[in-house]
Amino acid sequence: MIGIIVTGHGEFASGLTSGLKLLAGETECYEAVDFKAEDSTELLTENLKEAIMRLKDCEAVAVLADLTGGSPFNMASRLKMSGIHENMEVVGGISLPLVLHAYMSRAMISDIRELLDASLEMGKQHMMYFQTSDEACELEE
Repeated sequence: MIGIIVTGHGEFASGLTSGLKLLAGETECYEAVDFKAEDSTELLTENLKEAIMRLKDCEAVAVLADLTGGSPFNMASRLKMSGIHENMEVVGGISLPLVLHAYMSRAMISDIRELLDASLEMGKQHMMYFQTSDEACELEE
């Protein structure tokens, strides 16, 4: 099983997890790590380390962060480079569709890169403009 850690600024991780549980039920092999305003990057790193250690029996760990280049993404990337888990990947810029896809598909896709590539594509496909029916007709002509 591929373990999943969602992390982000403020209560992004716990909020996204609330939505995930509404759609997919109780989570397993899953951790949410918030980075609150009063937290230091050292505390964030410790919280991420502890989450990774709770998923140590997973064959791989995907850390999914809210912003590419933000502190949660950067600290997770540093932990990946430290070799804390032998099969760990970090993705930034996540959304609920991406996380839902990764969470639900990991039972069928055991390769972490294949899982994350498919989940990234799913996340992109769910971003679109709302169009009125008049706009849709104009686009079809």
